[in-house]
Amino acid sequence: MKTAHDLVAAAKSEIKEVELADATQAIQDADVLLDVRETDEYASGHIPGAIHISRGLLEFKLSNDPSFSARDMKIVLYCKNSGRAALASKALHEMGYLHVQSISGGFDAWAAAGEPIAKPEAIKFE
Repeated sequence: MKTAHDLVAAAKSEIKEVELADATQAIQDADVLLDVRETDEYASGHIPGAIHISRGLLEFKLSNDPSFSARDMKIVLYCKNSGRAALASKALHEMGYLHVQSISGGFDAWAAAGEPIAKPEAIKFE
């Protein structure tokens, strides 16, 4: 029986991971940056410019949003430490997306390197 770690390792052998040192350039070159973590993770901080789509809804959201219909768009995605992003990247390749990369080490590596982090503004009631 395979474990989650086995599935992630298999996915990582089939996908393209961008090293943290090259992540900023990959993000700049991408059409879209996707954060596939859970909503609370995204709300606590995310890479600036990232669009949030939880891993569990990714295939459904992309299938139903016309702005994601072009299979040649450049997609960079990340999660906490790269496991969910690897699985998501593999799924997007299986859906026909041609240019998908995940960030090696994920958000944890990004934050540890001192890269910029965005946080949603709290709603202020007056």
